[in-house]
Amino acid sequence: MTKKNSDQWPVLTFEEIQDTLETLHQWIQIVGKIRLRTMPWQNHSWHTTLYVTSSGFSTHGIPYEGRIFQINFDFRQHRLLISCSNVGSVEMKLTAMTVADFYHQLFAKLAELGIDVEIHGSPNEMETAIPFTENTINKSYDPDAAQSIWKAMLKANEVFHTFKSDFLGKCSPVHLFWGAFDLAVTRFSGKTAPLHQGGMPNMPLDVMQEAYSHEVSSAGFWPGSKDFPVPAFYAYAYPTPHDFGKQPVLPRQAFYSEEMGEFFLKYEDVQQAEAPEQVLLDFLRTTYEAAANTLEWDREELER
Repeated sequence: MTKKNSDQWPVLTFEEIQDTLETLHQWIQIVGKIRLRTMPWQNHSWHTTLYVTSSGFSTHGIPYEGRIFQINFDFRQHRLLISCSNVGSVEMKLTAMTVADFYHQLFAKLAELGIDVEIHGSPNEMETAIPFTENTINKSYDPDAAQSIWKAMLKANEVFHTFKSDFLGKCSPVHLFWGAFDLAVTRFSGKTAPLHQGGMPNMPLDVMQEAYSHEVSSAGFWPGSKDFPVPAFYAYAYPTPHDFGKQPVLPRQAFYSEEMGEFFLKYEDVQQAEAPEQVLLDFLRTTYEAAANTLEWDREELER
């Protein structure tokens, strides 16, 4: 049976989505930083993340001064919707605009709802961290590109949740980290890890060290960047065992990068497969096994 178009994995070509992706990356950083400043701290910065929804990305509900507010990116109707429990909602149109204009419009809308938040005004995890209020470079918004990015995240999100259900130990939500713009799910062995040495641009060392305070096997989806212009799935372990990259993984198109210390599977190889969901599950499960076996996790205790 041929799948409906709405059920298919969208085609993602980095060159076609790049300009919109780079603008969206800045926009979700601004929204993510609002969640960061207003949510109580959770382990490994889980309080900062966004989530994939039926129409886009969301902060989910944020407790605030006896109220709850929520910010949603809607890539169906191309709007940003801000709702608050005591005063209703306001919205702004998602269209081509500079990062500076997005910033000013968003905070004006928050003020209409009586929400007063101050954020760190520059991006994290980017080499070039232009302050948001000064960024007039990133200003592209192609509705089709935005929808394709969201729909790819939507498909990955479903498979990640299936994969997450196999594990009994501590496991993160399936969530969207706005720092690198990647959808991720992370498993923990329960054992502490060596102190992380950092290295991520414009990222505080203490945040990195808390994020990797314990052993992890992590996997995710990343739509690419200028330095790695290929949408791809990734999997890594921390700490990284010396023989991690030598472990057999599926599918055959998956490969290990010595430079990055991670396994990769190009999004295109999943999207074009006869059974994309199974191909991705194979990648997630076998790369987890590579981590769990080389780190000597107690798999009988941790797996369902």
